[in-house]
Amino acid sequence: MASQDWFDKDFYKVLGVSKDAEDAELKKAYRKLARSYHPDSNPGDTAAETKFKEISEAYSVLSDPEQRKEYDELRAMGSGARFTAGGAGAGGFEDVFSRFSRGGGGSPDFDDIFSMFSQSTGSRRAGFGGPQKGSDVRARTTIDFLTAAKGETISLRGEDGKPFKVKVPAGVADGQKIRLRGRGRPSPNGGSNGDIVVEVTVRPDRVFSRDGRNLRLTVPVTFTEATFGATIEVPTLEGTPVKLRVAPGTPSGRILRVKGRGIATSKGTGDLLAEVQVAVPDNLTDAQREALEAYRAVEPSENPRTELFRV
Repeated sequence: MASQDWFDKDFYKVLGVSKDAEDAELKKAYRKLARSYHPDSNPGDTAAETKFKEISEAYSVLSDPEQRKEYDELRAMGSGARFTAGGAGAGGFEDVFSRFSRGGGGSPDFDDIFSMFSQSTGSRRAGFGGPQKGSDVRARTTIDFLTAAKGETISLRGEDGKPFKVKVPAGVADGQKIRLRGRGRPSPNGGSNGDIVVEVTVRPDRVFSRDGRNLRLTVPVTFTEATFGATIEVPTLEGTPVKLRVAPGTPSGRILRVKGRGIATSKGTGDLLAEVQVAVPDNLTDAQREALEAYRAVEPSENPRTELFRV
């Protein structure tokens, strides 16, 4: 998205959060929406794909402290003042952005924009006459869940068609952007190079889902395992299963935690969270049915749904 569109795009509204939403609330809202609109969950649905891109763009900006600050300031500036072509000292916003773009299609340099309109100094930086930063080169990549969790160096092509390599850091999240500073287009007049900006899409995994640095999975257990207790094995991201103790009387929905077997990032390692789900058999033999009928005749008489109807 061109940065000038930030005036018209309400990223907080896209995610359904307030402007003072904290990181945890942003992440929760993004994960909920991303699951609903991810292209892999809506094959062939162009509307869902468009919505997913909007959600990813919004979260990418708001989850980055620097970009969020720029976005908030730029939106505030747009709503608090109206610059016109005849205004004193500056042209309209379209004129501002066109002078910072790479031939009509690039992203403006926010530092120069804010400095140009700065009331505290009353001066403009050299963005209009002195060295300017080169334009950014953008690229997209879709990687599988394991690659995102473990990290890997991959080869891509930017929007300019040139190949480059990028190291995907361990723990990269769906919708996150990787910035390779100084590897974009050169400055037209002796300034610093632009950056390469790679937007990452992570394919959902068949077994695991991600909750921050934690990994989640659903673990089916039999009725007798949940009732009497059992030691079971669950998969891990590394491929080596771990043993978990299911306590007697474990209900569906209980979370069993394995410390340190989640996503490993530079900021720490999460846990593996296994949600127990009691599996109901599809088919019963005559002997199994007879045994269950005998159990039903002596099972506890209390209604497990009583609490649902209490005022």
